[in-house]
Amino acid sequence: MEQKSHSVAVIGGGSFGTALTKIFSDTLGHCAWWMHNSESAMHVMRYHHNPRYLSSVGFKPEAISVFTDIEACVAEADIVVLAVPSAFVKEVLADLDPALLRKKIVATAIKGIIPDENMIVGRYLNEILEVPEEQIVVITGPCHAEEIALERLSYLTVAAREKSVAKMVAQCMESHYMKCTLSDDLYGTEYAAVLKNIYAIAAGMYHGLGYGDNFQAVLMSNAAREMNRFMKAVSDTKVNINKSAYLGDLLVTGYSQFSRNRMLGNMLGKGYTVKSAKAEMTMVAEGYYAVPLVHKLRRKREVKMPIVKAVHAVLYDGKSAKKEMAKLAQKLG
Repeated sequence: MEQKSHSVAVIGGGSFGTALTKIFSDTLGHCAWWMHNSESAMHVMRYHHNPRYLSSVGFKPEAISVFTDIEACVAEADIVVLAVPSAFVKEVLADLDPALLRKKIVATAIKGIIPDENMIVGRYLNEILEVPEEQIVVITGPCHAEEIALERLSYLTVAAREKSVAKMVAQCMESHYMKCTLSDDLYGTEYAAVLKNIYAIAAGMYHGLGYGDNFQAVLMSNAAREMNRFMKAVSDTKVNINKSAYLGDLLVTGYSQFSRNRMLGNMLGKGYTVKSAKAEMTMVAEGYYAVPLVHKLRRKREVKMPIVKAVHAVLYDGKSAKKEMAKLAQKLG
């Protein structure tokens, strides 16, 4: 494969960070990779695979440079791709001079909320770190890291204000197993990625409670309509909810066995407390942290969102999953 000229740094050693590093090292021939866990970084350098996430993915030694110093990792990159849990973004970027980021294309593959600021990551990059909006990119699904690892045909949506920027990032990712579509809905696609995690928690709760496929189809149909109402309230561009970045991502996250948000909901439906369910999980369920912001926005914008309201009641108001989901089921149709 002909190597492309751009240089990329991936920030994050989790499953999607590993998947993105695989993509860029395959397509570009080389990728810089920052990992928080020094033991994992040493393991990757010695054995050429991530011991904690997607361990079946092998990396050619010459195709990756592994860093535990974030500033050294991004110094030479044209494109910086953020793939850490949203709850840790501020902590991770605290060791990086924001002025350095302002000289880069900064892409976020994070599907969550910056907790203290209650902001999506794109807004945080622009308003707090002062990265110019035209240099910000959102990479979203429908796409699970586990299937990228298996090189199963997958699709990503690349959103940016400038079409040329979105196209440049997309071209760096496309291969025989990865296809990309472009969007100019920079913040809307990110909000959709946040919302689908909340709906996946609801789907998981219903699964844990013993509801079947017939009901799950009704839930997803209602979730799509609810997402559409929210998108109209917050997006500054015209949104087609049927596109992959919205409906596709909602469906794969709501139904897939790989969805960590669905897994969290499933445990809640089976009777786990919120605290015990979170403690049981080895990966972060971004939807948990997203619920308060979406709940706040839906009230501020007066958007009818009964599913989000019910999930908030279970996660943050101490309500019974069985009772809240039963009440919600009576409202769906």
